Amino acid sequence: MSKTAAIRAVIEATPDVPVLYTTGYACRIAHSIRDSDNHFYMTGSMGLIASIGAGVARETGVATVVVDGDGSILMNPVGMIVAGADPTLPLVHIVLDDRRYDSTGGQEVPSARLDLPVLARGSGYGSVHTVGSAAALGDVLGKVLTDCRSPVFIRCVIDEPDEPVPGRIGRDLRSHAGRFGAYLRRFG
Repeated sequence: MSKTAAIRAVIEATPDVPVLYTTGYACRIAHSIRDSDNHFYMTGSMGLIASIGAGVARETGVATVVVDGDGSILMNPVGMIVAGADPTLPLVHIVLDDRRYDSTGGQEVPSARLDLPVLARGSGYGSVHTVGSAAALGDVLGKVLTDCRSPVFIRCVIDEPDEPVPGRIGRDLRSHAGRFGAYLRRFG
C-alpha cells in the first residue's frame, strides 16, 4: 500500500474521533485529502506525536488515533513506552513503516532491523496488528474503534510508490491549534 492509500483509509474510518498526524508527508497528505476539525497536523516536533496523542486520549477519555512514521517513532520511542504503560488508555497508534525518512530525502530508517510490533508489545500495548493493504487497515481500525479501552498498535507496511506529495500546509498554527482545541472541548 502507498502512504496516501493508508492515510485515506484512516480518514474514512475516523470521521468522529481525534486524529493526530505526525510531521512531514503524513500531515500534508491528510490535509490534502480532507481537512477536518478532528484533525491535528503536527508541524515540526518530529518524534512527539505519540506523546501528544496519549495526552489527548488521557484527557478526553475518547478513542484517539495517532498516525506516526517509522522514523518518527524510532527518533523518540518514549511516546510508545508511556502510552503502553497505561492499560486503560484509549489510543490507536498507527505507524506507517516505509523504512525511510521520506520527507527529508529518503534516508534509510533502521526499522528493518527492529521489530516494531515486538517493541509495541514490550511497551505494554494490549493489541498489536500488522497490515499490508488499505482495506485491511480500514477493517482493523473499524473494529478496534468500536470499543477502544486500551492502547492498540497497527503497523502499516508501506511498499508502494506514492502520488506526488502535496505542498506544505499553509494554515497558520495558532488558528489550527484553536480549531482542534475547540473540537476537543466537545468531549468535556
